[in-house]
Amino acid sequence: MKKVSLILSAAVMTAMMLSSCGGSSYKEVKIGNQVWMAENLNVDKFRNGDPIPHAKTAEEWQQAVENKQPAWCYYDNDPANGKIYGKLYNWYAVSDWRGLAPEGWRIPSDADWSKLVELLGGREVAGGKLKSTDTTYWKSPNTAATNETGFTALPGGGRYDDGNFYYVGYYGYWWSASEGSATSAWHRSMHYYYSNVFGYYSGKELGFSVRCVRD
Repeated sequence: MKKVSLILSAAVMTAMMLSSCGGSSYKEVKIGNQVWMAENLNVDKFRNGDPIPHAKTAEEWQQAVENKQPAWCYYDNDPANGKIYGKLYNWYAVSDWRGLAPEGWRIPSDADWSKLVELLGGREVAGGKLKSTDTTYWKSPNTAATNETGFTALPGGGRYDDGNFYYVGYYGYWWSASEGSATSAWHRSMHYYYSNVFGYYSGKELGFSVRCVRD
């Protein structure tokens, strides 16, 4: 298969700090003709400045689920995890009309994710090229991880609709903007034991990480 500039140029591999809404800054990386955030989203305000509700307890997360309202949290409700993995968002936050993505960015569609995965050789191998090599965060063996793209995917885990957390260190999950049904939306995931990028649709009430792509 053609090596789609997987031997990436220095310009492509260089991550730059950029301003975003909410006073945060983000690294970015160019992969093919897409520009992605090189870290997970960590905003607590929508693009218009409205606060995104912070679900600090399992009960608050459940309430957001029942009311189909946007919410974010830290894994295990621990701000220290936010410094590593960013925030977890339900899909009601992802799809909110006020805009979860900072100015100049958007939530990637499932087609955006598919384009990235195909560029990197397909779903069986793309995960290795996207995963961070740091086994401080990924459980060993972190199969095939090279991070040759500079995407630096981390295993931030997820949150169930009942407020329980799961699989930090084992899985990373990222929402797309693409709806699967009235109750589900598409996401991508990576696993410590596989080189794959998996694509599924799951309930909108789950808490997943978010990466943005440039408009």
